[in-house]
Amino acid sequence: MNKKFAAALSGGAVLVMALSGCSSDDSDDKVNDWAKTVCDQVQPQLKKISDANTSIQEQTADNSKPADVQKTDAQAFQQISDAYKAMGTAVDKAGAPPVDDGETTQKEAVKELNASSVAYADLKKQVEGLDTKDQAKFADGLKGVADELSKISKSGDQALKKLQSGEVGTAMSKQPGCQKPGATSASPDAKA
Repeated sequence: MNKKFAAALSGGAVLVMALSGCSSDDSDDKVNDWAKTVCDQVQPQLKKISDANTSIQEQTADNSKPADVQKTDAQAFQQISDAYKAMGTAVDKAGAPPVDDGETTQKEAVKELNASSVAYADLKKQVEGLDTKDQAKFADGLKGVADELSKISKSGDQALKKLQSGEVGTAMSKQPGCQKPGATSASPDAKA
C-alpha cells in the first residue's frame, strides 16, 4: 500500500519535470526568450516538487509511524501546492508565447497549474484529517489519498502537454531551468 502511494506521488510531478526532451534547430529568438523567462522561474519550483516527493518516499516506509507520515505528507503537499502556484504565476507573467494560439495555450497552462495547486492543498487537508491513532484506519485513509493523487496526476496533464509541444516545447527543452533537477550530467558546453 505504501509503495502504491509513493508510486502515485512520484508520477504526479513527472510531467512537469519531463520538459526536457529532444531539441532541434530553432532560430526563433522570441520563442527562446519566452521559454528562458518561464524556465528560469520554473527551476526552483521543480526542485521543491522533487524534494517534496523525496521526503514522502523516505517517510513512506512500512515501519513509519502514522503521525510522522501524516506530518511529512502534509508538509510535502503544501510545498508542492505552493510550487504549482508559483509556476502558474511564472507562466502567467511571461505572457502568451509568440506562437500560433499562444494566448489560449498560456491560459490553459496557467489554469491547469493553478488547479494542481488547489488539488495538492486539498490533499494536504485530507491527510491532516486522517486518524493516526488507528494504524488500519490510517492505512485505509492513505490509500484514499493515493487514489486521489493518481487522479490529479492523470487529469492535469493536457494543458501542460500542449504548452510543451511544438516550437514552445522545443525552446523549453533547451532551457536548463525546465529540465529535471539533476538531469544535466553533461557539461554545459556539450552539444547533443
